[in-house]
Amino acid sequence: MMYRPFTDVVLSPESYKGEISKKQILFNGYMELLYLHPNHFTPDESVLKLLGVEEEEKFVLLRFVSWQATHDSGHSGLNLENKRKAVKEFSKYARVFISSEAELPEDLEPYRISIPPAKMHDVLNYALLFFGESATMASESAVLGTPAIYLDNDGRGYTDDLEKSYGLVYNFTVSPSDQQKSIEMGTKLLQYELLAEKTLKKKNLLLGEKIDLTAYLVKFVENKFNLHKNTSES
Repeated sequence: MMYRPFTDVVLSPESYKGEISKKQILFNGYMELLYLHPNHFTPDESVLKLLGVEEEEKFVLLRFVSWQATHDSGHSGLNLENKRKAVKEFSKYARVFISSEAELPEDLEPYRISIPPAKMHDVLNYALLFFGESATMASESAVLGTPAIYLDNDGRGYTDDLEKSYGLVYNFTVSPSDQQKSIEMGTKLLQYELLAEKTLKKKNLLLGEKIDLTAYLVKFVENKFNLHKNTSES
């Protein structure tokens, strides 16, 4: 409400839920492709040494948020019991790392990931699975070719689209039953021997259908916003 009167255009993904302005232009892509499209991002394999994992060793990243942000008001995520259960079940098939905004109990603290923040996208790229409460990180994982399990009661248009169109995100609420189902889904995926190979095909399909958003944005500005709503060309 504060910025729209002073804005010429509002760019949104086609998967955005609803219409926020007549100035809105929809683009065929995801915000995360601005910085994670292969034309602009090259994963750094040296992050594996920072993690202390072998080149072929499987690992999972769990992300827990603090629920202190303004947009998280009234929300809550996985309960502690299911956080412990996810770690226990996933550890049977892969090494587990936890990224957490909030404090962790003593028994989960050893799983906390310790890397420079700028290396997180490299971690997401090489992880076998992402599991957590961050929509952005779920989407980042998906466009990098890492399947993501995302838990939130409201959901997001882009994570819904990543599930419906490409099967790269699995969306769950944080109801008690869905928390259990999400852990079961994670366990199932980790046991699938061809998971990485199948996910790579899904990623390539996504990249073939979505635009290079950085290239589009440059063209958009250079043409003084005179691009039409059809943004299928990169």
